[in-house]
Amino acid sequence: MVLETLNPMHYNITSLVPDTMPVATVPILILMCFLFLIWNHEETSSIPGPGYCMGIGPLISHGRFLWMGVGKACNYYNKTYGEFVRVWISGEETFIISK
Repeated sequence: MVLETLNPMHYNITSLVPDTMPVATVPILILMCFLFLIWNHEETSSIPGPGYCMGIGPLISHGRFLWMGVGKACNYYNKTYGEFVRVWISGEETFIISK
């Protein structure tokens, strides 16, 4: 009788998984959403320019400078955001000042 209770085949482990799965995933999803919000939070800058957006903004900004060249990319950002613009080139925050 003792061996029968210790036998792992005696318990149906698959019947426990669907019952505990929603209970375990809800706190994990809430924690992940909270961490995502903290990670995306950035101080609002008074300087206009493309947003950071989880690192996608710097990639797009740098790609635009590589694709269009410095002159045309500067003109594009100045037309879009004004004469004082914050962009990223090679992962570094760069300011474009023109008039």
